Amino acid sequence: MVVVPISTPQQTLRRLTIIVAIQWMGATLGLPLLPLFLEHRGGTPSIIGLIMASFFAAGVVTQFFLGHLADKFGRRPVLVLSLVAYGLASMTYLLPVAAPWFALTRIVQGASAGAIEVASMSAVAALFSEAQRGRAVSQILAAQLFGIAIGPVAGVVASVRQLGLAFFATGLVSLCAAVVTFNTNLGDKVFDPTPLPKLQWNSQLVGALFAASASGLTIGVYEACWSLLMHSHHASTLEIRLSWTMFSLPWVALSRVGGWLADHANRRLIGLAGLLNGAIFLALYPHIHNNVVMLFVGSLESVGAALSVPAVSSLMSQGALNRELSRRQGLYATSNTAALAIAASVSGFLFSVNSALPFTLIAVVASVLAATTLWWWRNVNGNIRPPA
Repeated sequence: MVVVPISTPQQTLRRLTIIVAIQWMGATLGLPLLPLFLEHRGGTPSIIGLIMASFFAAGVVTQFFLGHLADKFGRRPVLVLSLVAYGLASMTYLLPVAAPWFALTRIVQGASAGAIEVASMSAVAALFSEAQRGRAVSQILAAQLFGIAIGPVAGVVASVRQLGLAFFATGLVSLCAAVVTFNTNLGDKVFDPTPLPKLQWNSQLVGALFAASASGLTIGVYEACWSLLMHSHHASTLEIRLSWTMFSLPWVALSRVGGWLADHANRRLIGLAGLLNGAIFLALYPHIHNNVVMLFVGSLESVGAALSVPAVSSLMSQGALNRELSRRQGLYATSNTAALAIAASVSGFLFSVNSALPFTLIAVVASVLAATTLWWWRNVNGNIRPPA
């Protein structure tokens, strides 16, 4: 008989927060230098592009399937195995192999990172009531952004030749996190032999998928074109690194406020306002030619995101059964990642035509997708009152 560890929801949330922060810090630690690392291993620009894209492609293909496994066999084994797989894959950067082989590494990392997100977010949804879910989700989101803020800056200490060692270290940390997770209760049984309940396709889930797609489109433009845009404005490497940090830190600082709003205000209105906020700022950036101003404008955009994303995430899981939470999270993550990959794949070409084109065009499409939530969420209760 397998014994499920005993821990309070708050203890589990603290552990997941640390695990997610470490995983994202490790994922972004060497990201700015990874293309150069692959170039040193004989990678051509086209091969490097395919290797970088394989991370997102793996997430799109596997996230719903892994969510299904988490609902069927338990979130804890899925999270443990994903951390182990991510850690071992990170260690392969020390191997003396040619660049194309690292496509396998990125595929395993992408699938593992997707599973970590799905299992951790669905665990939080299972452990906390709907009236507390926004605040709990906001802490996981803040942990992600904290890792993204610290990772690229911490990566400054590693040169291209030392990048393998840096990834090896993050792999060891991921394996340690797997041990901690093995002794953590994630709000489900290790294995429930009863059949899975049918996934409820309701208007709030569909609206959340449209919202995730709108958000993914904007992120995809940044992934492909943000550094190019700042470089065209003669930004230094330090300014480009700082732009990611300046965006992330306000989100971390205001995460609890966003969680509180999700639990005390109308989630529908907050979510829509946040999506439109992201589209407006996306269209604005190409017309700002002062790099210092861009850094601070990015921080303002982050404020809107921090105050709204917990509301959308909470709507996605609202009213769901425990054993469908991971599948819902898998669909949500797949929609976001797929939109991100599509936007990133077309934005480079659009940028070569006109530097403002990808930002403007994707902002319009994201706004249209965001506006559809007015229809999908029209009958959804956006106000979840906490118990007295």
